[in-house]
Amino acid sequence: MILNSFDQFVDSLAKRLTEPLPGRSAQETMAPRPISERRFQEDPNNPARPGGVMVLLYPKNGDIYIPLTKRPVYTGAHSGQVSLPGGKVEQTDRDIVHTALRETQEEIGVANESIEVIGQLSELFIIASNFKVFPTVGVLRSPPNLIPDAREVTRVLTPSIRELRDLSRRSTKTMHFPPYTIESPYFDVEGEVVWGATAMILSELVHVIEEFY
Repeated sequence: MILNSFDQFVDSLAKRLTEPLPGRSAQETMAPRPISERRFQEDPNNPARPGGVMVLLYPKNGDIYIPLTKRPVYTGAHSGQVSLPGGKVEQTDRDIVHTALRETQEEIGVANESIEVIGQLSELFIIASNFKVFPTVGVLRSPPNLIPDAREVTRVLTPSIRELRDLSRRSTKTMHFPPYTIESPYFDVEGEVVWGATAMILSELVHVIEEFY
């Protein structure tokens, strides 16, 4: 199907997000190997903390883009990694969508009221930090003025849907987390390695969009 405008794209994606999603089958395309059930299931004796992230889509130069953030180096499971704007649910958040909107404004300066929320992708458990992430899909009708927070973001990346679909921009990297060694698929985005949960969420997005765009 050929879409002639961003509005048509948004309408098609919003409709698709109301239908059953591919979930794990699409996430596994970019999941670290070896793949195990433990990677996808939280420990019932140690419930995962909920978190919300924003998959923010906007048009530019005939393509559709998504902002990603590179975290600073710190003592933690996701130090220096590339992620979607987002974070843990705070007590003041109304719901998981509000978490994603709030974090997006805090991290990259995009005002809540400018984002049109059109649905959600499949939730994803992150074993390294014991988080269960809920991706919200939002859209902007024009390119935003991205203002990264100096404390939380060292760099903003803006891959296009075309780039994420380009198989030549994907590869696999051996990573060592003693005593474990994994082979992780990743997206090469502006010279950065986008892997793990972020890559898995983007993988589902690409799978869904390929059905109509």
